[in-house]
Amino acid sequence: MEIVKTKITDLYILKPKVFEDERGYFFESYNKETFLKLGVDQNFVQDNESKSMKGVLRGLHFQKPPFAQGKLVRVMHGAVLDVAVDLRKHSPAYGQWASVVLTHKNKWMYWVPPGFAHGFVTLEENTVFFYKCTNVYNKESEGSIRWNDPDLQIDWQIDEPVLSGKDKNAPFFRGFDSPF
Repeated sequence: MEIVKTKITDLYILKPKVFEDERGYFFESYNKETFLKLGVDQNFVQDNESKSMKGVLRGLHFQKPPFAQGKLVRVMHGAVLDVAVDLRKHSPAYGQWASVVLTHKNKWMYWVPPGFAHGFVTLEENTVFFYKCTNVYNKESEGSIRWNDPDLQIDWQIDEPVLSGKDKNAPFFRGFDSPF
């Protein structure tokens, strides 16, 4: 597996080695030893999957401690622009974001560690998005930041995404008191 560092420490793109032939393909989608070599010693305790039509934006979401979650995300069908925002107060990249296009064709994955807000916008119809979480979901620990926050200036490559009511009304980054 090829590990690609992003501009933000601890945020990685993982490119698996895919074995294809006339029967189809095979690839290793997770290996604990690979993560340990990165210095990431996390246990995954929950898997989530969503299906969305083209133009749906989900995010920017996070779970506050003690239910903070790391996420290993990938696309099973379709494509997304996946975005992570560093919310770690003492990080030199605090408030910065990085993105990657994940597709069922490239089979890339994105490791989004605890302390990041995460979101994605679907680029194709019927996109199926899958992620492994290092902690269970806890409603009271749920947090979000406005997807189009003017201070973050994230280039989502879409002007009018389909949003949930929660995401339309998420708080802005300015004045955000990070729990990380």
